[in-house]
Amino acid sequence: MKFEFFVARRYLVKGRKKSFISVISLVSIIGIAIGVAALIIALTLINGFQGDIRNKILSSTSHIMINNIIGEGMAGYEDVTEVIKEKFGEVTAVSPIVSGAVLIKGSSRNTSGAVVWGLDLDTVGDKEWLKKLKRGRLPFKKNEMILGSEIASRVSLFEGSSCKIFTPTPVLSPSGLLPSLKKFKISGVFHSGLYEIDNSTVVTNLATAQKLFGMRDKVSFIQVYLKDMFAAEQVAARMRDVFPVRLQVSTWMDLNASLYTALKLEKTILFFTLTLIIVVASLNIIAGLILLVIQKIKDIGILLSYGATPKIIKRIFFIQGSIIGIIGTALGVVIGLVFCALANRFELIKIPAEIYQMSYVPFNVNLFDLLSVVLVSLLISFTATLIPSRKAASVNVIEALKNE
Repeated sequence: MKFEFFVARRYLVKGRKKSFISVISLVSIIGIAIGVAALIIALTLINGFQGDIRNKILSSTSHIMINNIIGEGMAGYEDVTEVIKEKFGEVTAVSPIVSGAVLIKGSSRNTSGAVVWGLDLDTVGDKEWLKKLKRGRLPFKKNEMILGSEIASRVSLFEGSSCKIFTPTPVLSPSGLLPSLKKFKISGVFHSGLYEIDNSTVVTNLATAQKLFGMRDKVSFIQVYLKDMFAAEQVAARMRDVFPVRLQVSTWMDLNASLYTALKLEKTILFFTLTLIIVVASLNIIAGLILLVIQKIKDIGILLSYGATPKIIKRIFFIQGSIIGIIGTALGVVIGLVFCALANRFELIKIPAEIYQMSYVPFNVNLFDLLSVVLVSLLISFTATLIPSRKAASVNVIEALKNE
C-alpha cells in the first residue's frame, strides 16, 4: 500500500500539466468543505432552535403527565405518587397539580382571563422559572399567588398588591347564583421565557388551589420528571401496565406531537437538501480523476509493463480521490465548528425576543449529527472515485505504450 499511496500523492500534487488537474482537485476540496460546513451549520442551528423550544415547553409541562380520563379529578393521588417513587427509579420528581380557568381583576379595574396552577411548591421539578423568580417569593401562605410577567403588566399587579379571583364555580346568594370570588395577595412575579405561560398563568400553592376550585382531596393531574427525558415513552408504557385504565398516561412527545414531527421533518429535509452540495462537489472528483487517467495513461501503461496489477492501479486512483474527500471533509468540519463557536460567542443570529422568546439562536453541536455528516461526506467521496479508478484499471498496456 505504501507504493500506491506514494504514486497517488505524486499524482495529486506534482506531475506534468499539473496546474489544470491541481485546480480541479482544489475546487473539489473546496466544494466538499463548503458542503460539509453548510450541513454542520444548518444542523447545529436547527438543534439549537429545537432545544430552546423544547426546554421552554418542558418548563411549563413535564416529561410524563397522568390524569383521570373521566375528567373529574384524581382522588387518592398520594397513593399514585408513592407507587411512582417506589417502582420507577428513572423518576426525579413527582408534582401533583390543580388547574382551572379564572378571571383576575387587578387594582386598576383591569380584568383578564387566566389559568391557575396549584402546585406542591416543594417539588417544582424542572420549572426553573419558579426557582428563580423575577421579583418576590413563592406563594407558600394561604391565598397568595404569583403571576406571569405579561399578565401582571396587563392587569397592573405587582409584588405586595392584591387582586380578586372569580371562578366558574357558582355560589348561592340572595341575588341568586353568582361566580365565586376570592381575594388574593401577590407574593411575586415570574418570567418563564414562554409567552403563553407569562401571558396567562397564575401559580399558587396546592392547598389554596384545591379550596379555590372545591376539589378537596383531588388534583387535576400529576406531573412526572425523569432523569432522561427521551426515556419517557418506555417509562410511560410501564406505567400503563401498573395503573388502572382510568388513569391516562401521556408523554411530552404526545402532548406536542405535531410540533416535534414538523421540526424533525424540517431537519431531515434540510439534511438531504444540503447533502446535494456534497454530491455536486464529488462530481468534480470524478471529472478530475478521469482527466488525470487520460493524462497519465502512458504512465499507467509503464506501471503495468513493470508488473503492476490492475488492482494496484485501481487503488492508486481510489486513494487519490479519497485524499481529496478526506481533506475536504476535515476542512469543512473545522470551518463549521469554528463558525458555530463564533456564532455562539458573539450571538450572530439575532431574532425578535417578543416573538421567539429568545434574543438569538444558539448553535448546538450534536455528536451524532456531526458523525453522520462526516460519514455521508466520506461515503459520497469514496463512491465518486470508483468510476475513474475502474477506468484506470481497465487501461490496455499495449494501447497505452504503442505510441511511446
